[in-house]
Order: sequence, then C-alpha cells, then structure tokens
Amino acid sequence: METATGSRPHRVVVLALDGLLPFELGIPHRIFGRPKDAAGRHLYEVVTCSVRPPGPVETDADFAIQVGHGPETLATADTVIVPASYELGPVFEEGVLTEDLAAALGHIRPGTRLASICTGVYVLAAAGLLDGRPATTHWADADRLQRLFPRIRVDPDVLFIDDGDVLTSAGVAAGIDLCLHMVRRDHGTAVANEVARRTVVPPHRDGGQAQYIERPVPDPQQATTTGARAWALGRLHEPLQLRDMAAREAMSVRTFTRRFREEVGVSPGQWLTRQRVERARHLLESTDLSVDQVARDAGFGTAQSMRQHLQTALGVTPTAYRRTFRDGAALRT
Repeated sequence: METATGSRPHRVVVLALDGLLPFELGIPHRIFGRPKDAAGRHLYEVVTCSVRPPGPVETDADFAIQVGHGPETLATADTVIVPASYELGPVFEEGVLTEDLAAALGHIRPGTRLASICTGVYVLAAAGLLDGRPATTHWADADRLQRLFPRIRVDPDVLFIDDGDVLTSAGVAAGIDLCLHMVRRDHGTAVANEVARRTVVPPHRDGGQAQYIERPVPDPQQATTTGARAWALGRLHEPLQLRDMAAREAMSVRTFTRRFREEVGVSPGQWLTRQRVERARHLLESTDLSVDQVARDAGFGTAQSMRQHLQTALGVTPTAYRRTFRDGAALRT
C-alpha cells in the first residue's frame, strides 16, 4: 500500500458515534499517530468525525467529546475505522442503519479500507458491507451478530480478521492488535514492532478470544504451558515435536494440547506456524539472508515449505514480501 497520495500521508478517519467507548476511540490515534518516514514525516494522518456537524458526541463515560469534523470528512478517508458504541439503537437491535448514519456512510469513496473495533462491526454489517465475508466481534456479542446477520461468517475465536479491504476486530484491546496489524501490513514488521514498543504492548498476541472467555479458575498449583512456549521460541529453527513440548511440562500429549488451547486459544501446531511466519517476516525485512537460509532459520526447512506457509498466511511469496518491505528499515517512529 502506498503511504501517501503525492506528499499526503495515508488518512485514517475515525467515526465517533454517540455512546462510544473513549478507550477504543483513542486506539487509532495512538497507533497510527506514531509512525514516521526517514525524513520525519508522519505516515498517517488521523482525523475524527461524527455523523452530525461538528459538536459534542456523548460517550459511555461521564463526559462528552468535542468532535471538530462532520460526516463529509469520510469522503477524504483512505481508511475508515468504526469503534464500538453502546448506543447503536436500531443498528444493534434490528440490523438497520439510522438515517444520519446511512447518509454519513454514503460519503465513503469506493475502494476505501474499512475497519471496525468490537461492536462497531454492527455498523458495517447493517450497511451490507460484510455479506458473504468473514468477520468477528467481542465473543459475548458473536452469537447475536450471527443471528442478526446470517450472511456473515462470524468467527468468535479470533482477535481480528483481515479480509483485504474490510477488517474487523474483537473487543476493546483487540483494536490495538488490529491497528498494529494494519501498520504491519502497510509498512512491515519493523515499523509495527517499534510502534508496539513505544505503546508498551506486545507486537503480536498469541491465540484468539478463546483464552479470554470466562472459565472456572484453575488450581494455582496446576502446570501451565508457558515454559514450553518459551523453550520452543528459542528453537524455532529446529524440528519441534508436540511430544517434546509436552515433556517440558511433564504432561501427556493429550493434556498438554488441551491446556495449550485453553491458555493460548489455538493448537500447538497452529501456534508454532504463526511464530515461524513472524520469524520469517522479520528475517526477510531485516537481513540479506537467502530465502533458503531464512526458511531454515525460521524452522520451515525448505524454501518451498516457507513459500506455501507465507502464501497462506500473508497472500504473498517470500520474495514479494521482501521486495515490498525491505525499505521498512528506512522508516522510523
């Protein structure tokens, strides 16, 4: 993705709706407000607008915010983000847009990238923008979203879904994961990791929402899979077997696999593949190692194996990924 049109930074417009959560409204400003190019120019410009002329917008807290831009600002967006709101009215109850919200969304240009945080997904769904697509939201709202919009393929287990020009995230802090992912997609791992460091959050969280769903509190003496994960991360270049990871925690393979899913939200095999993909991305961006060597160091064994996994995870080949993001080293935050 080009970061700017001419000399203009990529414009992110955040749609502030009544009943919004201030924390979620601030996420895009914090994440997209950091990255700069080598000349010190911001790669993104973040603007907030409402569905009404400039003025106050109510929040779910004991204060309102003053928004200085009206709905026409959506026409200038390269990316539109819709954070959660607790006052969506007929959007949430009936799956239909209000008149002013429909008019506001009508300003968005074709081809604009769209994203939602938590229940902001209901706005995209009610506008018909998610029909036939995969999407996610807070795990507590996933069943309702599926019932109200049966044409959407709702996945309640993931932190976010990237479906190209439309992205959706789970609740609250998953908005950070989503925005960091968009920075990573736009400018590479190095830039996203630096933003994450400055924001004091992990650049990539393991697993999905399954680990956050309320369950009985485990026995504090019960073994976990934390040590095995740390051990595996230091040996991604080696062939790792599930039985070896289980042995690190003195568990049977069956018990280890079950507990791993409970703690991380995905299977050990899925987790290992994700870590190796992230390792390969880092090496492709930051080193001049050959594709064969990157494949070995990331634990894929062969370039062909790595090519298949990157194609599945990212939609590009290792060579294309390196060509796209090799200049990421010249960017800073």
